Amino acid sequence: MGYLKYLLFRIANAILVLLIVTFIIAALFVKVAEQSNLAKMNDEMMQWDRTTGQNILRTQGQDAYEKAKAEYEEFLREKYELNLPYWQKVYNKAIRTLKLDFGTTTTPIFGTNDVAEIIKVAVPRSVLLFTTATIIVIILGIFLGVRAARHAGSVFDRGLSVFALITYSLPMWWTGMMFLLIFAYKLGWFPLSSMFDPQLTGWAHVKDVIYKLTLPVLTYVFVAFGGWAWTTRNIMIGTLQEDFIMAARAKGIPEHKIIYGHALRAAAPPIVTMIIFALLGSLGGAIISELVFNYPGMGRLYWVALQQNETNLLIGLTYFFTVLYLAGVVLADMIYGFLDPRVKVGASSKM
Repeated sequence: MGYLKYLLFRIANAILVLLIVTFIIAALFVKVAEQSNLAKMNDEMMQWDRTTGQNILRTQGQDAYEKAKAEYEEFLREKYELNLPYWQKVYNKAIRTLKLDFGTTTTPIFGTNDVAEIIKVAVPRSVLLFTTATIIVIILGIFLGVRAARHAGSVFDRGLSVFALITYSLPMWWTGMMFLLIFAYKLGWFPLSSMFDPQLTGWAHVKDVIYKLTLPVLTYVFVAFGGWAWTTRNIMIGTLQEDFIMAARAKGIPEHKIIYGHALRAAAPPIVTMIIFALLGSLGGAIISELVFNYPGMGRLYWVALQQNETNLLIGLTYFFTVLYLAGVVLADMIYGFLDPRVKVGASSKM
């Protein structure tokens, strides 16, 4: 019962934060969209005036023209909600966003104007690249970090620490450009673009995807796994110095059972938190890295939305990233409470 109360409190807190953030997003972007919609209305009015308006003026006279123009202008104001007060527009946009009704884009992206459908197309692509690379990084980083902690102060440990400090300081986009220059442009081992061939199907499509994603995945793994290994190593070293580890060794328990059955489990909460946020963050892609590799994921989509001033798409993407972050917080709290009872007991006492 205590754990359920703790979990419900965390979920309710996340929902409240989501509501507040959604209204803030709506308040910011509605103001931007107001100027954009006003420009669209003026363009449509000019187009109407050159065609329908001039025809009415020639056939029905000035009075009919002015009346039709006023009616069409009022229609456009209702269409773009320019006739509503600011607070009403913010409320409407926030409610539609919470219902996942993000609206449409001005120009088609991925063959559609529906924002929700556009995001549905981009998310699996980011999963294919960044989530795959993140899983490899997590497995490799934890394995090497545990090994370095077991042999603290050894040549392997020091070498891994130096490697981690160097690679972690490298910008991923710069590393990607260097990898493209060396392995794609100079050596010709990989393609310069990661765009898939839409005409391929079946096994040929699978091979094309693997071939074009290999270099971006290797780039991500090269930059990120050292940092994971170094962080895991530091967490494990602190855990291996705890009294219960000393007691387990004194009892003659095999070292591998102490490492993986006791120490790694005790060090699990911060590592699990890192895993959750890394996996959920991978769904959002990376703007500059996707531009470097010409990859059509969530990061590149956000860049396109900024360049084309697609307000509805920006709202949809920002809402999606907010939900991802809050989901990560709730999952981390849930797993923390499960792994460490002190967390949920402490939280429950404050409710």
